[in-house]
Amino acid sequence: MWQYIELSVRQCWLVLGQMSPYLLLGFLVAGVLSVLVSPAFVERHLGKGRSGGVLKAVVFGIPLPLCSCGVIPLAASARRHGASRGATVAFLLSTPQTGVDSIAATYAMLGGVFALFRPIAALLTGLSGGLLVEAAEKHGDKNAAATSGSTVRADTSSSCTASCCAGGAEQPALWRMVRYGLVTLPREIAWPLLVGVAVAGVVAAAVPPGAMQPYLGGGVLSMLMMVIVGMPVYICATASVPVAAGLMHLGASPGAALAFLIAGPATNAATVMTVWRVLGRKTLVLYMVTIVVSAVVFGLTLDAIYSAAYLPAAASSVNCDHPTSTVDHLWAVALLVVLAGSILLGRRPPAKSTTARSGTEAGHEADADTAGQSVAAPAAPWQAVLEIQGMTCTHCAAAIQRELQSLPGVMEASVSFKPPQAVVVCRQPPSIGRLAEAIEALGYRVSSWTEASR
Repeated sequence: MWQYIELSVRQCWLVLGQMSPYLLLGFLVAGVLSVLVSPAFVERHLGKGRSGGVLKAVVFGIPLPLCSCGVIPLAASARRHGASRGATVAFLLSTPQTGVDSIAATYAMLGGVFALFRPIAALLTGLSGGLLVEAAEKHGDKNAAATSGSTVRADTSSSCTASCCAGGAEQPALWRMVRYGLVTLPREIAWPLLVGVAVAGVVAAAVPPGAMQPYLGGGVLSMLMMVIVGMPVYICATASVPVAAGLMHLGASPGAALAFLIAGPATNAATVMTVWRVLGRKTLVLYMVTIVVSAVVFGLTLDAIYSAAYLPAAASSVNCDHPTSTVDHLWAVALLVVLAGSILLGRRPPAKSTTARSGTEAGHEADADTAGQSVAAPAAPWQAVLEIQGMTCTHCAAAIQRELQSLPGVMEASVSFKPPQAVVVCRQPPSIGRLAEAIEALGYRVSSWTEASR
């Protein structure tokens, strides 16, 4: 028993040593991209109508370090700012599959060929899905805008002009790059990444290499099995890499592992529900079909490339006999320090608020009805604090904050992931129904609220 535990720990440490230098580099590059290609920048360009929207969506989406949960509110917000269905679907398909950090981790664990092919597959998946949706809408889905959900406003005539979309920032760009690359992004993936490393280490220690090769060694059935395994898993593109390495240790072909990397990050319950609510059932069907077909086609293609080039199936995956140097140990320690530091720095005390009266979800409509009545303008602004359900990371909070700041009458909006709440300052008593509608259009729920004059 202790022998297996010791071997598992050694394998986990080996995986960390292999990934750390490339992953840390990916974090830093992601920090640069977070400033140069910000979510607000993406929203503005995807909201310019259909011309080139699908291509823009995948070009912007592939390098962005957004996980499967972080991409949801950004895509929903882009749709509200005028992005077409095809561009929104292309962004949802391509973005969570890749990112500079996940590509770096893929190179470290699975080799250069795999790392090169993965973003190509994501690009083609996004393009095919987006163009398929555009074609379906053009050939008879003229009423889709009316049936996709009453909360969606795909209106290109009104765009966000708030400070959130103006590109300004109070902090220096270099500081924002470093903070995002070494604090925000690592904090988002720290626990999923460590779980993935643990899975890879335990699999390598407990299961002989190639044990599942007869079932996962290639072919359409093995791809479909990986799609079935990957679809319900809530995992980001980077954290899925060590899991894919563990699958290859078990005997999965590179193509089967790629099928898992396509289906896992691109699908989860939150994404499915958001696509259904924001884009409609027909678009959801096309979205899921694109994922399944792409996973099988690109999985078979990657296997054919490996076979034609006589490449080893598990290029750089978990290897029990891989030597560990002092440099590997130092890199592993450095990665753990960054992950631990990001978690500690990300903890914040709960925001304080003054409570005058409270309400729940059941009171949204009633509040919306009374909001239009004549109310004397108070001398001081009003503050509303809304408790939000469904946020899973700071990307979610940032998307909600941008949306709230774009609403008329909102002076300030601050949204936190922990605690999951929004503090909104308005010039007059706010319409909680209107605020809740904007939040729920992004795929979240307002569970309760408080309101008071400041």
